[in-house]
Amino acid sequence: MSVHQEIKRVTTHRLTEMKQRGEKISMLTSYDYSMAKLVDEAGIDVILVGDSAANVMAGYETTLPITLDHMIYHGASVVRAVKRALVVVDLPFGSYQGNSREALNSAIRIMKETAADAVKLEGGAEIIESVNRILTAGIPVMGHLGLMPQSINKYGTYSVRAREKEEAEKLLQDAHLLEEAGCFSLVLEKIPAELGKKVAGELQIPVIGIGAGNGVDGQVLVIHDMLGMTQQFSPRFLRRYHNLATEIKGAVSNYIEDVKSLDFPNEKEQY
Repeated sequence: MSVHQEIKRVTTHRLTEMKQRGEKISMLTSYDYSMAKLVDEAGIDVILVGDSAANVMAGYETTLPITLDHMIYHGASVVRAVKRALVVVDLPFGSYQGNSREALNSAIRIMKETAADAVKLEGGAEIIESVNRILTAGIPVMGHLGLMPQSINKYGTYSVRAREKEEAEKLLQDAHLLEEAGCFSLVLEKIPAELGKKVAGELQIPVIGIGAGNGVDGQVLVIHDMLGMTQQFSPRFLRRYHNLATEIKGAVSNYIEDVKSLDFPNEKEQY
């Protein structure tokens, strides 16, 4: 590839430019090399190495058990595949809450050991000290408000957040707080569409939604959900673009049949 044909990397600055010109931002999760390579080659803007790996890769019921070492493993695997997308890695539960020094150390480990572009943290005023400390090291931070899966034990439910006026006002304040601190972007999860639109309208930084309506600056989904690999739940915000679960099981069934009937390998498939 010549110098002139080099792929233009997506940067935090480029995401801001996309918001300014009204171009929506596409974001999906990935957790391994092979999937990330396909997602990147398809032209996605942002790849999130989410702590949702705890659910879809490891089979845990919540995101709480996944460790910093696990996230670094997944993050490094994804980064090795990516040529264009901005790669953001989640800081997992317990690696940043309540201790800003530990938060900085966690973020530094992710940046050094994965070569990712940014980290993502859940929360507003409660974690602002950690956000500030990470930003002082020059590490880009993406915020996350609304439904925060790492706080599931506090909520006790995955239902829509910020329906009530008081919680909606706090979310808006937290959004401004994160922007003022220097976050380059913000994820809003499972909140009323009107509130999502209001936040995106008031903030200069890009706002990415997952169940936050179409008035925000971009959308994110978990890759296993949108490809139909997972079938366990169907929230309203999820659109399945494929039914890979059926296709994969069908392919495996055909393989089993061919092996048992001696059809595979045939004459052309052996040495």
